[in-house]
Amino acid sequence: MKLYIADAFTREVFGGNPAGVVILGEGNDFPEDEVMRKTAAELRYSETAFVKFLSGADADGAYDKFNVRYFTPAAEVDLCGHATIATFSCLREAGLVKAGTTVFNKTLAGDLDIVIGEDSILMDMAEPEYSGTITDETELRELYRILGLDYEDNIPVLEEQCLANGGDGSGLKPEIVSTGLPDIMLPVATREELAKMAPDFAALTEYTGKREVLSIHAFTLDGGKHRGGSTRGGRDDVDAYCRDFAPICDIDEEAATGTANGSLTHYLQRNEIIPSKAECLFIQGEAMGRPSEIRSVADGPSIKVGGSAAILAEGEIYL
Repeated sequence: MKLYIADAFTREVFGGNPAGVVILGEGNDFPEDEVMRKTAAELRYSETAFVKFLSGADADGAYDKFNVRYFTPAAEVDLCGHATIATFSCLREAGLVKAGTTVFNKTLAGDLDIVIGEDSILMDMAEPEYSGTITDETELRELYRILGLDYEDNIPVLEEQCLANGGDGSGLKPEIVSTGLPDIMLPVATREELAKMAPDFAALTEYTGKREVLSIHAFTLDGGKHRGGSTRGGRDDVDAYCRDFAPICDIDEEAATGTANGSLTHYLQRNEIIPSKAECLFIQGEAMGRPSEIRSVADGPSIKVGGSAAILAEGEIYL
């Protein structure tokens, strides 16, 4: 079996979000679940993808149907965006998929189309599911406190941001959104507030468990094109700067999360920050020294998320 290590959502190694990719080879079935989990734990990346072929090869040795399963060091998860980008970048590098084609990926989160570009990968996101906006002031104060922030330093600014971008003035509030995995979209007032976040991970694990979500996906519009661009020290092509915390999955922080940024695209549409048709750019991982660029393409409820990947290593794995 082939093993790759690739950094997703970046064009350079040691940036983005690293993932392990195990390509099982034609005719091979998945190893036992515990073997895959232990492999992910041994590799120590936030996710490792295991790739099974569901079709035969064409005349050029390329395939068009796959079943991908995703494991953290602790457990299997239904879907992982950055590991998907890494997986299909590695398959393209190995000549097992062709640039310019769309291939099929069966996952526990549903069947997804994957668009294979010359130097990037785009993956379909499931249609959004909204599981509730957090509006109770006591809970809001506690949530921001768990993340190392002061509620009062954020909510008034967020109300003003919402008005400035065409919203109804009620303000941006945390909301549970899923495009395959449920995460809380958590607005933060400024890039300074985003940078100083210092979660109480034990309390955050308990909170996300009670809310039945995988992560807190914190973001700010500050410094991006919706809040003044480069004049505020950011980039005028960026829609939001993000950080993602998932201690319930043994991942304190991730440098890039494709699924969560797909959910963020829907959240920004829902709050009238972006139009129904839009191309978005999200920056994540700066606090970890692994800056990542995640792109999304929105056409109403249809969202694709993707980016590039850089392959660090390849070899054999014996399972």
